[in-house]
Amino acid sequence: MLVTARTIDIEIDKKQVYKFLGYDTGSEPPPRIESLIDEYIIISDQLSFPCTTYTILDVEFVLGTRVFVEGSVSFDSGVISQIMRKCQKVALFVATIGDELEYKAGHLAKDGLLLQSTVLESIGSSAVEQAANFLHKRITDTAELQGLVASKRRFSPGYCDWDVDQQEKLFEAIDASPIGVELTETCLMLPRKSISGIIGIGLPDQGIENYNPCPACDEADCIGRR
Repeated sequence: MLVTARTIDIEIDKKQVYKFLGYDTGSEPPPRIESLIDEYIIISDQLSFPCTTYTILDVEFVLGTRVFVEGSVSFDSGVISQIMRKCQKVALFVATIGDELEYKAGHLAKDGLLLQSTVLESIGSSAVEQAANFLHKRITDTAELQGLVASKRRFSPGYCDWDVDQQEKLFEAIDASPIGVELTETCLMLPRKSISGIIGIGLPDQGIENYNPCPACDEADCIGRR
């Protein structure tokens, strides 16, 4: 069953915006940039339309690095297969804030206002992350009602060893058209400020909640390392 939420309430995380702008943890931008961020957070509220959709499917079986889920859909990833071996179910999701903010940022860039465009883009990235966080909590709460737990980390095609072309498999299993998200031939999502992925669900005490593939990964310079 597809569960869709439209026009959800989110709050921009300014520290996350700093990170998207390239500031190190604990550091803050100068007053001029700080003022610009505050100004464009207000503007972004009129340009962002956060909405989400997800479905929860049974994990049928795992064979090597292949994960087979309900509906004859399979994913191929060593990282994903490791956690799915412990799961009974998997949530597939898509979150977006629409394309109005993206258009505005593009117009700012065309007008030569590159700093303003970059700030707005960073706020948009934070906004879609917050929409995904909203969705993640909803999935976690749904799992708890069934006596299950959900992974605290979500996994998206293009990260770790999960190829971005696996987006096609994910979009075969979930219809994102109700929230206006589509997949291009190169497996990129439109609008760009969208996030897709999966969240593992299973019994407590199976190591699902805190599963973290990073310690076993050799890519020390990965920006997603946790």
